[in-house]
Amino acid sequence: MKPISRAVRATVAAVAAGSGRTATSGPGQPYHPAEYGIHDPGEIRELLAAWPADSGPGGSVDCTCVGHDGRVTLYEAGGQSVRSVAPSRAKPLAHLLSPEAAEGIPARHRARWARAAPPRLREYAAAMARGEEPGSPGVPPALVFSWLAAHRARERDAASVLAALAPMRLLAAESTDELAWAVRETDRKGLDGAVRFFASEAFTSRHPKRRRVPDTARDLLLRHARSHCPADLPVLERRLLRAPDDRVRRS
Repeated sequence: MKPISRAVRATVAAVAAGSGRTATSGPGQPYHPAEYGIHDPGEIRELLAAWPADSGPGGSVDCTCVGHDGRVTLYEAGGQSVRSVAPSRAKPLAHLLSPEAAEGIPARHRARWARAAPPRLREYAAAMARGEEPGSPGVPPALVFSWLAAHRARERDAASVLAALAPMRLLAAESTDELAWAVRETDRKGLDGAVRFFASEAFTSRHPKRRRVPDTARDLLLRHARSHCPADLPVLERRLLRAPDDRVRRS
């Protein structure tokens, strides 16, 4: 049996299987992923220090399903599982992984995500990280496109639900004309986020009249998707409808 000291990462299954992509953990923190990873060496050391002493072979095989209070699994550098246990078997471990604990690992992930937001969006992000309902930050959609793209390539952590939901909510509130103009104003990184939004249900579920995009913006999205986001291209080709003309103007 491998010692737990060989662990370099962990995955936490936070809710019972089949209960959906997010776990509503209470009024204090409604945005928590069903599963997330822990990779920070300091956080791994904290997990090992809180690990229950009796979670040897019996602890790792007593139940391989995800229970109502979740399960945390340690992995070594080669990808092999080292241990798996329900956090409820050790109070320090349960507290460390609690979605609502202010000093817990999920709260740190959310706070880290909020601090990494663009300056004009940090107050909005911090409110959502606390589980509050923020007001509109009044920022241009081009900036939000870049924010949405920023988290896509990162490891899935306990802020992953927020990283997608927060910018998507802001973009979904914008008119198609405003979004189309923002496509012209954003940079290459922002186009990653723009393609992601226009291929998402938040846009594709709009009425056909609200999916009509001027050719300039439409061509930018399709060209970028072909080169950088090919998985999104079929949806864009089907759901991005042509506008009668390039009607979006700025004085």
